[in-house]
Amino acid sequence: MFRPEERLAFEALASDPQDARAIKAAAGLLKANPFAETPERLVLPAALACAAFSAPDAVTLVYDAAAEAWLGRALKAPAIAPFAKAPDPIPAQLWSGFWTLTDDAREGRVADAGAITVRTAALGGHTGAGFRRRVAEAAGLWPGVAEAACRPLPKRIDIQALAPCETGSIGHALYRLIVDNKFDLEVLDREALGLRDLPAPLDYLNVRILQTHDLWHILAGYETTALHEIAISAFQMGQFGHSYSAMFLSLVAAIGHQGDREGLGLLYETIFQAYAHGRETPPLMDIPWEEHWQTQIPALRAAYGVTPFASPFPADLLEQLRSLRAA
Repeated sequence: MFRPEERLAFEALASDPQDARAIKAAAGLLKANPFAETPERLVLPAALACAAFSAPDAVTLVYDAAAEAWLGRALKAPAIAPFAKAPDPIPAQLWSGFWTLTDDAREGRVADAGAITVRTAALGGHTGAGFRRRVAEAAGLWPGVAEAACRPLPKRIDIQALAPCETGSIGHALYRLIVDNKFDLEVLDREALGLRDLPAPLDYLNVRILQTHDLWHILAGYETTALHEIAISAFQMGQFGHSYSAMFLSLVAAIGHQGDREGLGLLYETIFQAYAHGRETPPLMDIPWEEHWQTQIPALRAAYGVTPFASPFPADLLEQLRSLRAA
């Protein structure tokens, strides 16, 4: 658990984006020794918080640098320069909610993944209109976003209309995933969240990713386990700097730094491998999924240049570890 003085130091670091050199050094330090107790151990998780809550335009500065240091290679993706303006201040109410949520998750007081999703999304409510405009401007920098956001807001998918799709098609896989697991097709209620009222292109992006999140799971090779939900958030970050995913990964990193250090390397390896996968995969946001329900998954991957995620660990590793601890 972060001591009070460490939380203050974390908040100060998160309000001032670090340069790529400092982020690379911090990532290298943690990879070499996740048990390090030097002040530098706060730099990486604080940089992720900065990208989530203060300077969303600095996502690639932070994540590209950290991934390069962690993976030992530069990413094969176009650079996206951050804005030449100061980061937005992070409200005290947001920090209060951030630390409460990390404490509750670490102590097992969050009911399930759905509760974490709702509470993470609620943190965005503590940011102002200026920050939301900055998120919208930053989203427009990503490849494929402008083309996708020119479309009208998508209609809801009729899951029962996918029932007749042929085995092996993307439509059949989505139908089975939703029906067999009793999932909600759009995860959260787009109307309750007021997504259509967000500034462009966030209105389209947030509706569409809620609607197609499970399709990205299938096409990009991510399972619906706890570890792969973290991984696909990083993949979404690498695709279009997804604001919710940035918040979620910031929380995950803060929780990881306050928990068992043995798992810190596993956590960051998963995040940066999946982020690199997202950055190096052609944009998925503009795929007209409704035209492909009967397309076989391998053919769809070939058409859009998608290779399945090469997970560095078993997808259900966190579930296995929980079972062992409970035994």
